[in-house]
Amino acid sequence: MKAATQLCRDAHQALDRVDVPARGRRTWIVPGRIEVLGKHVDYAGGRSLLCTVERALVIVARPRTDAMVVIRDARRRETVSLSLEHPQRGSVPWSVYPRTVMARLLHNFGSAVRGADISLASNLPPAAGVSSSSAFTVALSAAMASLSALDQDPRWTDSITDRLTLAGYVGALENGGDFAGLSGERGVGTMGGAQDQTAILCCSPGQLDVFRWIPAAHERSVPWPQTHRFVVAVSGVVAAKTGAAKERYNRAARTAHRLVLAWNRHAGDSVRTLHDAFLSASGGTVPQAVPEALFIAADVADAPDFSARHLRARLEQFFEETFVLVPKATDALARGDLPAFGSLVDASQFGAERALENQIAETVHLHRYARDLGADAASAFGAGFGGSVWAMIPAAQADPFLARWRERYARAHPIAAQRAQFFTTVPSASAFEIVD
Repeated sequence: MKAATQLCRDAHQALDRVDVPARGRRTWIVPGRIEVLGKHVDYAGGRSLLCTVERALVIVARPRTDAMVVIRDARRRETVSLSLEHPQRGSVPWSVYPRTVMARLLHNFGSAVRGADISLASNLPPAAGVSSSSAFTVALSAAMASLSALDQDPRWTDSITDRLTLAGYVGALENGGDFAGLSGERGVGTMGGAQDQTAILCCSPGQLDVFRWIPAAHERSVPWPQTHRFVVAVSGVVAAKTGAAKERYNRAARTAHRLVLAWNRHAGDSVRTLHDAFLSASGGTVPQAVPEALFIAADVADAPDFSARHLRARLEQFFEETFVLVPKATDALARGDLPAFGSLVDASQFGAERALENQIAETVHLHRYARDLGADAASAFGAGFGGSVWAMIPAAQADPFLARWRERYARAHPIAAQRAQFFTTVPSASAFEIVD
């Protein structure tokens, strides 16, 4: 993975500077991810097409003999110290993630959780839609679980049996939900699913992977063409998940939940997810269109905060993304039909603009510019309200395309472009520990 050597060096040096012994240190490399398709469907039981990127977060950890967890960001030169006995708020914004991890592990495993010295170094752009925050929680969870030997605890082994279930647990850790026999604890405040954690832990290099959600299941893989690369444009508009931005992000999830409630009231049903509501409304078969009964339920649920128009649009977006676009796009890529793949990806982008209402001018324009400049496919990805756009480009043209894309974006959005980043990648390896 590119730049991993330097990231490891930076993380180790952060511990060297405070005289943490080198003996007993362990190192993990945890990548970010690209949501190729599957916009806001994981918490609703939908389907996603995913891969990891070559950029990553590196975490180096060593057990302590006391009840402190001290986390140092090697590049920001910031430190968070947390007591396992008396958890307190950290003094830096990113402390919410280690506090959430520690609180959940303590809630589920109590005194089995050990103190640790931890350092991290990352080249993942923060708050950009590439899952830097989920990479952080995955890394911390893996490190703390390993240092505390939680994988030998019956409470762990009864509920977490493989990487897929570990991803589900870390997803529940972030959203505060229960997982198997492990009860929930306050998360980070977002109502997401386990898509990001699953990609980070379960995707394979050189391919895109299709997952179904609730429960998570790997459906199929498709090779990424060796002739092509992803070019990623980080818009420079922060895709924050705090304050008012968090509420905007959660609105998409609340819309799906409102539709499930509307269906259950309308049909006297008790389904848990929007996917299950679709199956129920279509008589247990895979729907070929949005069932009329779901539209009727949405109309009955019309309210000032969630209008019937908004609910109907969300039904259409979820149906297209889950039952049409992900399967057909995967088929198109498998047979090498890039024009069809690009058209299907465009439909996903337009659905997000119309129904999710989470696109901004910068991401809309980045998608349009990419297609105008010859990208085989392009789409915004992540939570929305900022973030990034991926473009699929022949490898030999990736660097010239990147320069033209950046130049055109800078002309249209000069302020955001000052904070923008552009980089190339291919589907990479999932998270792993370096073993000497």
